[in-house]
Amino acid sequence: MAEQKMMHANDATNLADILERVLDKGIVIAGDIRIQLADIDLLNIKIRLLVASVDKAMQMGINWWQQDSYLSSKAKETEIEKENAALKKRLDRLEEMIKAK
Repeated sequence: MAEQKMMHANDATNLADILERVLDKGIVIAGDIRIQLADIDLLNIKIRLLVASVDKAMQMGINWWQQDSYLSSKAKETEIEKENAALKKRLDRLEEMIKAK
């Protein structure tokens, strides 16, 4: 029969400490996949994974989620404001064309 190990509070604390360190410092995992046939690249995939806390990512200048309208309500508002401004300009031009006739 397989021996089962009981998890102690110390083990959980150690795991939490390790996770906290990884998120605080950040860790990068990188890899490339290349498929070639007769020295011709058929497929080339570059994979980059960064595991870090939000604060650490922002310190490194990574903040793409703030401009993504699917993830940020502020970005969605900005996108809507830009679209409204463009539509207003278009409407103004059409109104000017109608008045000119």
